[in-house]
Amino acid sequence: QVQLVESGGGLVQPGGSLRLSCAASRSIVSMNIMSWYRQAPGKERELVATIVSGRSAVYADSVKGRFTISRDNAKNTVYLQINSLKPEDTAVYYCYARQSSPGPYVYWGQGTQVTVSS
Repeated sequence: QVQLVESGGGLVQPGGSLRLSCAASRSIVSMNIMSWYRQAPGKERELVATIVSGRSAVYADSVKGRFTISRDNAKNTVYLQINSLKPEDTAVYYCYARQSSPGPYVYWGQGTQVTVSS
């Protein structure tokens, strides 16, 4: 079992930046997929960014060039650097982890709120 705890959300003005963190309760080395999703009010949860072990990160078209996902296995943490924030980025951001072997097991964090407003 793994607990994922997100942090770093908050209220920011358009054009601003945030760095979200997702801290795992144990090693993430075995997590071959780690992702960030977001869910805006009244909308479905959507995939924002994914990082797969040994592969390049993949981003939703709406965030390409503005968001960067990274993982630090030594700190059991995944990050999402968010730049040039827009009001439409307002959402609850969730961390996701998938362990394929042994497994598969899927884990979700509780979410962190990002609000972009002037």
